[in-house]
Amino acid sequence: MDEARRRFAEDLYARSREHDAALSGRLERFRNVEPPTAALLGVLIRATGARRILELGTSNGYSTIWLADAAESTGGSVVTVDVDPVRTEAASENLCVAGVDALVELRVEDAAETLARSGDGEWEFVFLDAERPAYPSYVADLVRTLAPRGLLAIDNVESHAHELEDFTSMIEAEPALTQTVVPVGAGLRLAVRDR
Repeated sequence: MDEARRRFAEDLYARSREHDAALSGRLERFRNVEPPTAALLGVLIRATGARRILELGTSNGYSTIWLADAAESTGGSVVTVDVDPVRTEAASENLCVAGVDALVELRVEDAAETLARSGDGEWEFVFLDAERPAYPSYVADLVRTLAPRGLLAIDNVESHAHELEDFTSMIEAEPALTQTVVPVGAGLRLAVRDR
């Protein structure tokens, strides 16, 4: 990531933290991933050479900037999805300032709809950071739409482990996935599709 883009991302993260600290309602907050998690996502995309990248949970575009920056180096692009049009508009503005807007398709829709409409093996990299109660309903489509050797990254698996118990049991039982949890940020589950 070049210096100007990195500075903008750092500033956006700091402003988002201030915004979130002033609000008590979870759904009102941006809830951005921590910078080490964002950086790791970028490294993983570069290491795998992923070109077809899906983000479920755009928020204000902080993590999207990191995904798109990495996609720029692999010749790829990002589709990012959020149900909130106001957040999506904020993300659009932030992506423009960061200079990655041409690499990103923003969609205002439910993650389940996106996954249901996605083709088998369509995505080489999927980042899941959306509304956790819905995760169990995503499992079959997450696995189906992940390309062979594709990587699924799921945030908040340590910070919200209790909330994700059912999902964790389901995803860990998937025979097509090899996975581990990396203790970075709020905890990041990484799962590679073997076949």
